[in-house]
Amino acid sequence: MVLKSSTMKNFTKKPASFKVFKGDIDESSTQYLSSQSSLGVDTEAMGLIHGRDRLCLVQVCDHKDNVICIKINKGQKSSPNLKKIMENPAIEKVFHFARFDVSAFKSNLNIQVNSIFCTKIASKIGRSYSPKHGLKEVILELVGVELDKQSQSSDWGNIDNLSEKQLEYAANDVRYLIQAKSKLKEILIREDRWEIANKCFECIPVICELDLLRFQNIFDH
Repeated sequence: MVLKSSTMKNFTKKPASFKVFKGDIDESSTQYLSSQSSLGVDTEAMGLIHGRDRLCLVQVCDHKDNVICIKINKGQKSSPNLKKIMENPAIEKVFHFARFDVSAFKSNLNIQVNSIFCTKIASKIGRSYSPKHGLKEVILELVGVELDKQSQSSDWGNIDNLSEKQLEYAANDVRYLIQAKSKLKEILIREDRWEIANKCFECIPVICELDLLRFQNIFDH
């Protein structure tokens, strides 16, 4: 499904394109995304507990502001084309709080995400002058866009009847990640924190695996 321009009026600005799929992306989208060096990625779920709260929506955006949303069916266990993209080590995946999204991919679709950049971790390491590292604050400061978070806590499970406002919210949450990443990378390099940030990104899959196994505080005494 491709949303008509009239349905996009509530976006901060109209994206270059906005496509919605159910279950998986099509072959042409798979081929296109496979050619990208970096993608912004986000997810929406029924809650924050993996194994109880299912994955409902996956959002992907390239550097040209082309947005794709994939509705995940209840009980769905795989998404082959999406898996190709997420597991491709040549494509950097940019998340905000990757720990949640990477765990959601693994728990719901058996996808092991490779090549991760987390803007929340990068913000905490790079923007040490600020106590605020939420997506809204990071995007506002670094990109100059104020995100509307009103639909954050809403019913994402009713995938056949997601409102325009929900889809707009979901798309906006992923559209500015690549720009934020570029700004954060500049700060991290300037402050000699790029190497430690990358080491943190490399740890994310292991931390996610521990989360899914319900291990907590294993580094405490």
